[in-house]
Amino acid sequence: MKKATHPIRLLTAVPICDGHDSAISTINLELIQHGIEVIYLGYHRPARDIARAAVQEDVRAIGISSYNGGHVEFFAEVRKQLHALGGADIGLFGGGGGTITRADAQIMQKNGVDRIFFAGTSLSEIVSFVNDKYGTSRSASSENTKSIDRRLGRLLTEVTSSLPRRASNGRQKKRLPKLVLGITGPGGAGKTTLIDELVLRFLRSDPKMRIAILSHDPSIVGKGALLGDRAAMFYSQDDRVFMRSLSTSGRAGGLAPETERCLDVLLHEPVNGNGFDVVLIETVGIGQEAVPFDNGSVDKTILVMSPDYGSRVQLQKIAMLDVADVVVVNKSDLASARAASSEIEHRVAMNHRNQQVFSTVAKRHGDAGVDALFDALSHVERALPAARAADHAPVADKKSVRAGATGSLPASAARRTRTGRQAARGTQRDR
Repeated sequence: MKKATHPIRLLTAVPICDGHDSAISTINLELIQHGIEVIYLGYHRPARDIARAAVQEDVRAIGISSYNGGHVEFFAEVRKQLHALGGADIGLFGGGGGTITRADAQIMQKNGVDRIFFAGTSLSEIVSFVNDKYGTSRSASSENTKSIDRRLGRLLTEVTSSLPRRASNGRQKKRLPKLVLGITGPGGAGKTTLIDELVLRFLRSDPKMRIAILSHDPSIVGKGALLGDRAAMFYSQDDRVFMRSLSTSGRAGGLAPETERCLDVLLHEPVNGNGFDVVLIETVGIGQEAVPFDNGSVDKTILVMSPDYGSRVQLQKIAMLDVADVVVVNKSDLASARAASSEIEHRVAMNHRNQQVFSTVAKRHGDAGVDALFDALSHVERALPAARAADHAPVADKKSVRAGATGSLPASAARRTRTGRQAARGTQRDR
């Protein structure tokens, strides 16, 4: 089997009105076992969502599994949307078992589809095609596009690869985000779903708000990765949300080697003249010892836990309970949730840091616990601009102004604002 000469990122998805993903899941697994990064968008996805995600992730190609008819029109619409978003160079391939006929495939290839696979095609043949077609080097994009997503997607690729970085215009003119949140916790606690619900509330709070998400999934050195957080994101498909998926490349601690550089871009590069109002960084599932965020990298650290963490002794071993600003006990509809919340509240009270504890059911839309968490975060968002202004006040006035503006904000947030954030480092619905 031919190997790619350069790393490959693909986006895979299942079209709208197609309600299962067994075929694409099998193909995803084969691709990642051969060193390919796969961003999986999930099933029942419209053409615009697929194209927009591909442009933000700056993938080499899109793979679509279509078993429900309408494939000629759907693939053509994906190609049309890619052109509109500045992603005309992104490849497109797919298959549908016996649903797509060879006559249909000929029409689809004339419409810009690179290849259609039929029933009986081996997985090794699909991998060989992907390596051969999309595994060569790609030069820096020279296209002049008005698409914000395209420009930012390409820039993030440039800063995380060997491609030369283009000069930035107006870098110093852009204001900083109002709020940067670090969200971490063990796998299966529901971090992705909670983020999606918070995004919905942020979007509703301000019709002009723009949000960025850096989402992490694990990978093994020398292997690929399944970056699947988008499959649980629905509200985050909004045009005012930019999301980038990163693999850890075997790095421990929950973040990727390039997280710092990506965050630097999101903090300082102008987006539509203004930049992002909120940036959310989600880590992979972490262990007891992990403390992913360095001092100064975020304004607030949120630890998301499930009630099923084990015995009370286990709480004494979780390092993040000592440093998190907010602890969320998600899945609080479980029978053990009330006792778990009580134990966690007792545990963090011993830290004497005014840490907040919230109980949520993120998969339940309109959940009162998520509302309460959002209200608390909104208070921080409103307070931060005043705190940053205080950093430019005379030294004698700084302490009193900052104390009134930030309340229980961690000292790391104040340090980060003083240095202009230069210290920044480092079911589908229930993830």
